[in-house]
Amino acid sequence: MKNFLLRQISFVLNFFFCVLGLTACGVSNAPVSQESLGQNVLFSSYQESPKYLDSTSSYSNNETPWTYAVYEPPLKYHYLKRPYELQPRTLTELPRVTYLNKAGQEVPAQTPAAEIAESVFELNITPGIQFQPHPAFAKDGQGQALYLQLNEADLEGKRSPYQFEKMGSRELVADDYLYAIKRLATPRIKSPSFGFLSEKIVGLADYGKRIKEVNNQVKSGRSARELGPFGHLPWLDFREHAFEGVQVTGKYSLRIRVNGKYPQFKYWLAMTFFAPVAWEVDAFYAQPGMSRRNLNPDTWPVGTGPYMLTDYVPNARMVLERNPNYRKVTYPCEGEVGDKEKGLLNDCGQKLPFIDKVVSVIEKEGTSVATKFIQGYYDVPQLERGEPGIGYQVSIQDGTGMAKELLERKIQLPSTIQVGFWHFGFNWLDPVVGAGKTPDEKVRNRKLRQALSIAFDFEEYVSVFEEDRAEVNQSVVVPGLFGHDQTPFNPVIYERGGDGKVHRKSIEKAKALLAEAGYPNGRDAQTGKPLVINYDSQGVGPGYKARIDWVAKQFAKLNIELEVRTTDYNRFQDKMRKGSAQFFFWGWLADYPDPENFMFLLYGPNSKVKFDGENSTNYVNAEYDKLFDKMKDLDDTPERADLIKRMIEISQEDAPLLNGWSEEFGGAYHQWVFNGKPSNIIRDQLAYLRIDPALRQAKIKEWNQAVLWPLVLAPFLLLLLAIPAWRGWKKRQHQRAVVSRGES
Repeated sequence: MKNFLLRQISFVLNFFFCVLGLTACGVSNAPVSQESLGQNVLFSSYQESPKYLDSTSSYSNNETPWTYAVYEPPLKYHYLKRPYELQPRTLTELPRVTYLNKAGQEVPAQTPAAEIAESVFELNITPGIQFQPHPAFAKDGQGQALYLQLNEADLEGKRSPYQFEKMGSRELVADDYLYAIKRLATPRIKSPSFGFLSEKIVGLADYGKRIKEVNNQVKSGRSARELGPFGHLPWLDFREHAFEGVQVTGKYSLRIRVNGKYPQFKYWLAMTFFAPVAWEVDAFYAQPGMSRRNLNPDTWPVGTGPYMLTDYVPNARMVLERNPNYRKVTYPCEGEVGDKEKGLLNDCGQKLPFIDKVVSVIEKEGTSVATKFIQGYYDVPQLERGEPGIGYQVSIQDGTGMAKELLERKIQLPSTIQVGFWHFGFNWLDPVVGAGKTPDEKVRNRKLRQALSIAFDFEEYVSVFEEDRAEVNQSVVVPGLFGHDQTPFNPVIYERGGDGKVHRKSIEKAKALLAEAGYPNGRDAQTGKPLVINYDSQGVGPGYKARIDWVAKQFAKLNIELEVRTTDYNRFQDKMRKGSAQFFFWGWLADYPDPENFMFLLYGPNSKVKFDGENSTNYVNAEYDKLFDKMKDLDDTPERADLIKRMIEISQEDAPLLNGWSEEFGGAYHQWVFNGKPSNIIRDQLAYLRIDPALRQAKIKEWNQAVLWPLVLAPFLLLLLAIPAWRGWKKRQHQRAVVSRGES
């Protein structure tokens, strides 16, 4: 027992000196090293591993931080300006567009769209742009490719392209853009853009059929094993298959032929579907054994952008490093009103990117992300999502959660209204809420929809569920789009009061419309039966139930019964395709910031049921469709604005949609992160961010001092407990010695 006590004393002393050592070292709970925190490295997290990083197939939101950092489509959006403004990325200037009639003759831009057979987009590439270092470009002394004739043995132990001994690069040329456009037609991977673009780019649909036939010929005669998940097919070299839709006119120039007049094609040129693909990279990853080792463009993309993906451990970590071949691209010197005051122009003219490395680790739990962010270990909580930033703003607004730390630590929380919206819709094919078959039915059904439009108090919804951090929409032309300001309020739903302010119409006026529709007090005037509306929605959980209860409350204002039919998202989509939903809830995010991308949600030929389009209401209005056909082909001119205004008026009167609200998209940046300006349209933000590592290191040390007194106190308490035990043991030993002597 004496030895036990000595051991306890020794333990306490050793522990005490260890604690002193930890204190001398500073912060002891850091998930990253102090050395890393002092380097020009940005730390962040992501929720789930991206599935596709191949520019041909990548489209999901969680993939964009990586693809837009690695790849460079021809165009990009100005980082600071709003409304969004396109500018060259790899081009010397914005594309020049010429228009041809059916005879192939050039015609003026003012020519009616019906007389334009083709739009020709001419792209001129900036000379001298280099691809990032990669073994696909490596050559020997004789100029022959080193790694394009590999076999399984050559790949032994390789899990990354950066494990190859030699790297190479080459200049970006027009043929790389041609190869990328041809590759959209590949049957070996699915490109979500091919279906739409095959209708727009001249000859792309036929080219796709031709490539499919070639691929089938390659596959014929091969066994199921050869065609399995890790089977191997010879490389499909798109250079061997001519394509009429794109013409390379010089080393740095090409022309893309587009069917008819389609001004919105310029926005597609800012998407990674049009990022260049080097044939050497395609050939490199097509070699046998590559797929089973995850050596492919979905894991190791190759581009000309500011960063290269150098480390990727699925479901664990992703690392971007500065592309050493990146050319001189500078930070903008202009922005929108207020940017200068926010310090967003301080880096005017400085070379991009500012950050050497981006380290992002997977985080499944939002609580863990928030904790590490507030401690300073994440500079940005998540790269691709705006919800954390809005959540932190709500915490400050309500004085809950981390509000105190957010304010004290001067965390920047800028936000913007995202170009998208959540909405409710009526199925135009439904006999009760739809178009109606007879003139009387059309009027009755329209008044029913208008009554519900008034009853749905979206101002209340935004206040309750969005913490007043969303904007109620007056039409499908949401904030940030050309033509948004054409109608300041929806006259079907709102009216200007005696005080000069705009107010939502009273529920009494909604009830009057309901009675005119044949449903006084929510009952069928002919049968006396209550009016029941089926509501199709998707979602689970207590938060979602509260939203469904809110919807039921809006119907209850008019004494209309609501039958809720909640399903999973896949089942919900099936219902929408079949047209079996009556009233539904859905959302839409912009593919590009143009009113056409929203107004086509009500375009008849885009019907979900008839044409598998994005018109989920299946709404049809002949005048609206005629105006849309004209509006979509115009540039942003006063004429286009007038057309948009009339289309908005038609849709407001018919009310096929309850236009809902557009949420805020928020950023969250520590005080040592500069140039953060969040947007759901601009995806190449990483190149513009700058950090101050020294300030980060100092603040993390200040905020995360280790609390060591419980650790110091614990062994002393243990010692205090041990001393009585030792004394008791000694006493028992003495008593036993006395008894033993008496017995003898």
